[in-house]
Formats: sequence, structure tokens, C-alpha cells
Amino acid sequence: MSASIPPQPEVHPAETRVIVVGNEKGGSGKTTAAMHLIVALLRSGFKTGAMDLDVRQKSLTRYVENRKNFSVAKGLDFEDLPTPEMQVAPYSDLDSRSDARKIEQDGFLAALQKFSHCHFVVIDCPGANTHLSRLAHTYADTIVTPMNDSFVDFDLLARLDPDTSELLGPSLYSEMVWNARQQRKLATEGTGEEGTIDWVVMRNRMGAANAKNKKAVGEKLEAFSKHMGFRLCRGFGERVVYREMFPNGLTLLDMGTKAMKRKASSMSQVAARQEIRHFVGSLNLPALTPAAQPVPREKASSAA
Repeated sequence: MSASIPPQPEVHPAETRVIVVGNEKGGSGKTTAAMHLIVALLRSGFKTGAMDLDVRQKSLTRYVENRKNFSVAKGLDFEDLPTPEMQVAPYSDLDSRSDARKIEQDGFLAALQKFSHCHFVVIDCPGANTHLSRLAHTYADTIVTPMNDSFVDFDLLARLDPDTSELLGPSLYSEMVWNARQQRKLATEGTGEEGTIDWVVMRNRMGAANAKNKKAVGEKLEAFSKHMGFRLCRGFGERVVYREMFPNGLTLLDMGTKAMKRKASSMSQVAARQEIRHFVGSLNLPALTPAAQPVPREKASSAA
């Protein structure tokens, strides 16, 4: 992975790039994508943090905990099995909606500040429309939206006419991303920054066969991407290997290392590693330098 993302040894406190992995549907592979991205960045030499906003499932939290437990059990250090710094979601269950949102916003910003020494922080969002998820999207520099390759998940992005299959308009999630982009643009006016959020839709769990449905979904995604300004990338295939490593907190990028001496051997494992490389490379993550001008996070809208 280091060939595609050269490591940067130093980072300015305010240069942390926020990558949000989110959509409003479960089962699309958000946590798998987030964890493999985190490990790819860590193994490329970047200081990387992680935040889990799914206060119920906590899949990313458990993934990282499993990784830490495996590392202790095997006597491994950070170089053997790099593990991200983790922050939990500042969730509030107060009856007052405004008070709860204030607590969550303050807690979120405090958690984000704890990653100020990191090059990247990857945030895993729940498959639901929550205040924390909307807030995270507002602070994102890159949004990754995994979706299963079907018209069921296409509904996450846009509404289709059931008779003609014509695009009727954006979904609530797409409108939320659009609003996040507008808020970022307003927050960065006069700062010299473009204030843009890069949105990447990840076509996940794609079948190997060139099915008619897959082609139709692809054509609609291409058409809608021009309207909403997102980029498309190929995600991960429907492979058992992505799931079987979760109990030990491992990823396919750990294969062949001291933590997991067994190298990728099967065609599925080799193909999966290539999928990960392609995914990370498609994000076009910038190299961070001390001269880069940070986005002023404190100016982002509190109305998310």
C-alpha cells in the first residue's frame, strides 16, 4: 500500500483529514471498508484514528478491540500489528432534543480534537439518520458511501419511477450530503480553501458475472453521479474471507506479516487484496505537508 500513499512523518495538528464512511442502510459493508482503509493507512506510515458513531452495533469498536486482544495474546507490538487510536461516539439520550444535540456536538468536536496529531481519522457511521451521522458528514473531507449493487440500495441515493426507471430526484441521504457540502462551502469562505467534500460511492458486493441488473444499476449510477457530483469506485466482492478475520481483528492487509505469517494463497484472497488496493487508491487522498492550510473545523455549521 505504501507505493500508492507515501508516508508523511510529521503532521500539523489541524491538518487531520476526516474520512466518513456512511449511508443510511445497514449491511452494505461500511465497517469492513472502514477497517481495511484504516489498516491500509496505518501500514503506509500514517498516524490514523478511528471513531465509531454506531452506538448500538459498535461493529468498528469491536473490530478494533478484537485486534488489540489478538495483539496482546500473540505478544505483538504496534509495528507488528498497527492498531488505530479509538474514540467512542458522544451519544446523548436526554429528552430535550436541543440539549442532546448540544452535548453530542460538543463531544464530537472534543473527540475530533483528540485526533489532531493524526494524518487521518476514519469515522464509521450507523445505518440510520442520526444527529451524530449528520454532524460527521458536515466535517468530512471525504465521504465514502458503500452500497450493495442492486436497485434496493440504489434507493439510498435516488428515487426512480417504478414504470419508466427514470430518475425522479435525490434521496434524503443524497440531500443530506448536499447540505453538508453547502455548509462546508460557507464555513470556508474567505479562508483560501475550496471547501469541497469529495464524495465517493463504492459499488460493494458485486457479483463476478456481467448480469443485466448490474449493468442497469451501473448506468443509473453513472447518470446520477453527474447530477450529484459523486465519483464511483469498485468496492469489495462478496467474499467470506472479509468476514472470517473479524473475530481476531485482522484484515487481508495483515496477511504475510509477523501477525499473520500465512500469505494470500487462494485466488479469492489475492483478488480481495487487489480490491482493497484499488479502493484505497481511488480515494485520491492527498499527501499532507506542513505548508497545507487546514480547514477551520470550528467554523463548520452547528446546525447539522
